[in-house]
Amino acid sequence: MRILILGGTGEARELAAELTAAGVDVVSSLAGQVRQPRLPDGPVRIGGFGGAAGLGDFLRAEAITAIVDATHPFAAAITANAAEAAAQAGLPLLVLRRPPWPTDPSWQTVPDIIAAAAAVRDWPGESVFLTTGRRDLGAFADDDRHRFLVRAVDPPDPDGLVPPRMTLLLDRGPYTPEGEAALMREHGVGLLVTKNSGGPMTAAKLQAASELAVQVVVVERQPLPPGSVVVSTVAEALTWVKTAVGQPSGG
Repeated sequence: MRILILGGTGEARELAAELTAAGVDVVSSLAGQVRQPRLPDGPVRIGGFGGAAGLGDFLRAEAITAIVDATHPFAAAITANAAEAAAQAGLPLLVLRRPPWPTDPSWQTVPDIIAAAAAVRDWPGESVFLTTGRRDLGAFADDDRHRFLVRAVDPPDPDGLVPPRMTLLLDRGPYTPEGEAALMREHGVGLLVTKNSGGPMTAAKLQAASELAVQVVVVERQPLPPGSVVVSTVAEALTWVKTAVGQPSGG
């Protein structure tokens, strides 16, 4: 048994630690989009595969017997590639996804980042807290009316498009409601734009926004590939490994 875990999420790291401790042969793959990622236990590869075909080559070369896709809920491309490669290789595939945040009726939900940018352009206020990630900044690059407080783990690409009026804050969660509220007050934030990534690491901003009556625009997740087997916790993923793939040799 050799398990490939896709993703640099907290759930991916926890699963790698549990399986490694149980004596399971695990290799974790990170996309390489974060410059100094938190590394999981066990062997790690960093970088893309080159699409579904490249992933399929890796599966064969490394004698992978099962895949757990524990990528970020908005990493749609690798999730689609994993589904295609697993199907072609005849390998079991599990999607480990933390549940989304329950929708609040006060939120404006939108299907994608382009719709989020359109919602911001229509907003009559001035100061926007943008937490959708550095790779989505180009969608807001033609908005010179709003002030954007942008929080990201790494700075945007030097040649990438960004909002003209941008304050960049480099930081990494977890965050607290008190800290988020103080940040929003400091910058006079009236609108929060975020993705529905779920989980506790970044949920504090939503609580702070509610307490401060800050409006919220939430980008919803894309649907998973048809036929996906999905669990929401590491414990469920461990059970899947034991039942669908084989009993770990330790623990």
